[in-house]
Amino acid sequence: MLAIPAQEPQPLPDPPEFAAQSEPVFVGISDILEYRALPEYHEPDWVTTNFVETGKLPPVAERLPAEPLVYKAANMPDGIGVYGDTMRHVIGGRPEGWNYIGGQSQGWGGIDIGLSECLTRTGPLFMVRAEELEPMPNLAKSWEWSEDGHELTMHLIEGAKWSDGDPFDSEDVMFYWEDHVLDPNVSPLNGATPESFGEGTTLEAIDAYTIKWTFQAAFPTQYLYQMAYGTFCPGPSHILKPEHPKYNSDNTYEEYKNAFPPEFLNIPVMGAWVPVEYRPDDIIVMRRNPYYWKVDEEGNQLPYLDEMHYRLSTWADRDVQAVAGSGDFSNLEQAESYVEALRRSAEETAPARLQFGARTIGYALEMNFSANGWGEPDARAQAVRELNRNLDFRKAVTMAIDRQWLGDSLVRGPFTAIYPGGLYAGTTYYDKDSTVYYGYNFDAAGELLDGIGVVDTDGNGIRNFPDGGGDVEITLLANTDYATDRNLAEGVITIMERLGLRVIANFQSGTARDDMAQSGNFDWQVVRQGSALVSVVQGTVALAPTGPRIHSFHRAGTDGTLDLLPFEQELVDTVNAFIATNDNEERAELMKQYQRIFTENVYSVGLTQYPGALIINKRFANIPAGAPIFMFNWAEDNIIRERVFVPEDRQGDYELHPQTLPGEPGSPGPIS
Repeated sequence: MLAIPAQEPQPLPDPPEFAAQSEPVFVGISDILEYRALPEYHEPDWVTTNFVETGKLPPVAERLPAEPLVYKAANMPDGIGVYGDTMRHVIGGRPEGWNYIGGQSQGWGGIDIGLSECLTRTGPLFMVRAEELEPMPNLAKSWEWSEDGHELTMHLIEGAKWSDGDPFDSEDVMFYWEDHVLDPNVSPLNGATPESFGEGTTLEAIDAYTIKWTFQAAFPTQYLYQMAYGTFCPGPSHILKPEHPKYNSDNTYEEYKNAFPPEFLNIPVMGAWVPVEYRPDDIIVMRRNPYYWKVDEEGNQLPYLDEMHYRLSTWADRDVQAVAGSGDFSNLEQAESYVEALRRSAEETAPARLQFGARTIGYALEMNFSANGWGEPDARAQAVRELNRNLDFRKAVTMAIDRQWLGDSLVRGPFTAIYPGGLYAGTTYYDKDSTVYYGYNFDAAGELLDGIGVVDTDGNGIRNFPDGGGDVEITLLANTDYATDRNLAEGVITIMERLGLRVIANFQSGTARDDMAQSGNFDWQVVRQGSALVSVVQGTVALAPTGPRIHSFHRAGTDGTLDLLPFEQELVDTVNAFIATNDNEERAELMKQYQRIFTENVYSVGLTQYPGALIINKRFANIPAGAPIFMFNWAEDNIIRERVFVPEDRQGDYELHPQTLPGEPGSPGPIS
């Protein structure tokens, strides 16, 4: 049978204008922070009185590094803050435990960002001038390249301590690298693998505060972005190492992963707050870290906020409570809630305000491309994967989808935009002219399926696999924790039914959904995509299957190899070339090439893209303008929460454990 000629691409409509979007104030990294000693240091009076003067803690100057990280007041929208109060979060996740680097989720919603610190930092980069864009220093205070660009020497902050007072040093870094990233039996929560930092990359400790990377490529500055949240955030080796099977032969890897359940309180962290209380299906409470290694320009040890709450509810309830004022913070990302949230926030007495950013939320239908065994498919799943790898099949699917209808079914108004797949229109590297768009054409979609032999041979209304196969049945994985995910998935199922494809919902929540996706046990999945397609410079290796375990919908099968299609190899080569060059013009051209290859071959089926909004209680200060909820990182990192404060005349009586600090690791609750 002759193949149907390729459908001619259509002009891509421009996104609708959205007046509610705000713009950031652009600065340089040096305008945000520096590392230096200050003449004196301060902390909340009650810490000095109750803990230092009673001999429970050393003076604050002794708890800080010789040169702490100093946030500059000029970059704080509301200036130097004051101590006190709490931020009340609501989350839909549930904590598995505190072993983040061992693969345990803390429940999301910003908990892990409040606990963990990484070698570099990227969240606040949305406010950094494009010509100065590079990862911010963090645990690594500085670095330099060798003359040939293959070696990168990093200098760790000296004298910083974990929240229990144990020194942070290169041992913690090497424990994470050698016994987690390199250990195939461990899967760090955000999926760090050796390939995340380049094939053949090595890392060694030079001394307690110096590490050296060796890369195969010259000057791969891209990997500095990979050293931020959440792929290079070391854990407390002095606590975790005794439970790791390499050092404890009595433990299995599963026992190591689960050695620190949510009930294990006061886990040592490098972040600004420490978990001190956990009530199942109720709340997580975190108190200020007395050893936190960041200060403001007046020498006030951060954070300003003494306490963090995470009510364990639902993700939908998070938005409701934030708008109502019973919660303080939310990433408004469920488009179905936008109109009502805007209406409520416009009321004079509204407790919260909304701040929209760029369209950095994008959903796509991803098809499993691994035909050689990832997820160990049965005969039906294997037949689906062969269809997934057929360009005419993918074109048929994408042309059957009315994206305008999908967007309008979520929310009316100028929020949603047609998304053909690939890079988001809001990224620096997006180029509309390089974007191939196969627009809505339902009849042409059916003709394409007919052309590849996917026709209804038995008259039951369901198309059959080619060459006398049975009914086409496709499982669709989606996350039930989010209304948008479920609604988009149900929309896809409805459309495919009209097209004659039986798509069966496999709706899973939380870790169950994550486990199925990571193990390759899906035919299709509807997903909200990661930061790589927004920022490009973060998570770049995941833009294509650059390694056997890197990509979200094409990983190595049981034979350990990637069965790449020719255009996928082009994508891999393009991404690797992008990583290998520091020439900005060349990078821009490579991303144009990437976008063309991606969209021309319908590597994933774009569904819709729209902006998110930060919902923040009006009592909070030092919230930067234009903070996106998702770009380089989540809003919980973008706003630099350790600088957020509540003016004294607006502080409320919300603290559950006032004037307390974290206790010893594993001990119950905080201490006073």
